[in-house]
Amino acid sequence: MKFVLLSGGGGGARFARGLQDALEPGELTVVGNVGDDVEVLGMHVSPDLDSLLYALAGLLDEERGWGRAGETWNALSAAGAWGGEDWFRLGDLDLGLHLVRTRALREGRALSEVTAELAEQAGLPTRILPATDDRLRTHLVTPAGTFPFQEWFVGRAHRDEVDDVVYEGAEAASAAPGVLEALRETTAILLAPSNPYLSLGPILAVRAIREALASRHVRCVAVSPLVGGRAVTGPLDRMLLRMAGGTTPAHVVSCHEGLLDALVIDETDAPAEAPVELVVASTLMRDREAARRLAERVLEAACA
Repeated sequence: MKFVLLSGGGGGARFARGLQDALEPGELTVVGNVGDDVEVLGMHVSPDLDSLLYALAGLLDEERGWGRAGETWNALSAAGAWGGEDWFRLGDLDLGLHLVRTRALREGRALSEVTAELAEQAGLPTRILPATDDRLRTHLVTPAGTFPFQEWFVGRAHRDEVDDVVYEGAEAASAAPGVLEALRETTAILLAPSNPYLSLGPILAVRAIREALASRHVRCVAVSPLVGGRAVTGPLDRMLLRMAGGTTPAHVVSCHEGLLDALVIDETDAPAEAPVELVVASTLMRDREAARRLAERVLEAACA
């Protein structure tokens, strides 16, 4: 069997690791969000792709939920002391990856090619594909103005309420090599417990990917990113209240209208009603075993 997961970082990366633990080597392909990508100190940073890579390779800092375990911050501190930008947290271990990626991209190589080589260097049994090799960037429309994702999320601590989300470059973006083939050949399509607007939205904004899901002949199952109607981390519950009108499973489904066959919800959100099948599970991934159990439940629902 083969499975394709659409995912951001954070909880999506943890869920991806649960799937990798539950599946045989080579059965999982993860399509990652690139709308968060940013240039910092001249380096191309792909935060969600990196979180996926670190989580799947066992390198993730479990306490923070992002970045490398055992990280130090000497280079960033030195950059700040010399007047460089230090608002975006780049650790010393993390910098090594960004240097390698940035050099490869400047040599004219595609992000998908570089990502594949990094996954190979990490010895991963799972394939990681960026949604697109083209430039696609998420912008947030707020009462205070429109901001690039990282400026709003990190620089402004996502304090501004969001009125709309714009995916710059999405209309012209093509799916990265391997993405559409994976979607055509998959046993089922899975959506990680990632923010529908900020993590999954940029992936689905690539027209060919959205059309592949809309015309699918297999089940598409999403995992709700809410527990008890609240986001585990981040601003999703605020965004859903303002943009969708609520934080019930039905509101989550409305973000993916026409694309889902089932939504896996947490026990604390049941009973509930939605225009798709609802599957109840314990979705809070407190540790690696919990992530694996959730993955097994999702796979069961996907293959029903």
